[in-house]
Amino acid sequence: MDLKIHKSITEDELIAKCRKGDSKAQASIYKKYSSRMLATCMRYIKERNEAEDTLIQGFMKAFSKIDQFKKEGSFDGWLRRIMVNESLTYLRRNKSMYLEVDIEKADKEPDYNTLSTRLEAEDLMKMIEDLPVGYRTIFNLYAIEGYSHKEICEQLGITINTSKSQLSRARKMLQSMLLKSENMVIKKLVHHE
Repeated sequence: MDLKIHKSITEDELIAKCRKGDSKAQASIYKKYSSRMLATCMRYIKERNEAEDTLIQGFMKAFSKIDQFKKEGSFDGWLRRIMVNESLTYLRRNKSMYLEVDIEKADKEPDYNTLSTRLEAEDLMKMIEDLPVGYRTIFNLYAIEGYSHKEICEQLGITINTSKSQLSRARKMLQSMLLKSENMVIKKLVHHE
């Protein structure tokens, strides 16, 4: 019986090997991060095949530019930023993101105190996925990725007012979806009593 002992390799060692073009290290990085990065791409791109293509492009870019990773943050965060940028590039290239025109003043903030905490994170992510592409893109960049309106404007070539209005409209639409979902839950509870 031949037993092989596999030494666990650290992320830093994998990155060092990727810098040398080691395909096994690249495969390990891909295996480790691909599901999380696909989820990132799918927050922007609904079609799974297109999101998977974007994921592959993102990994190719990451491996070709891995020398730019300076360990100033996590590798996961660096990789996620590449995937977000690739997703935005896809949206721009396919002109599937239709942002509405500026409004001088964004609508008032919705009242989130009226919502219960019954919904699961998965339900909320599904609702975000159902937003129109422009709303979803701005919401993801601002609320999930943590971009400022200024950074969003630079990424998308839009004005701050457009970014703010899209975010406000996304939030209003999400609030409406949440209220509708909550009302359905209440109706189900009432019918079962």
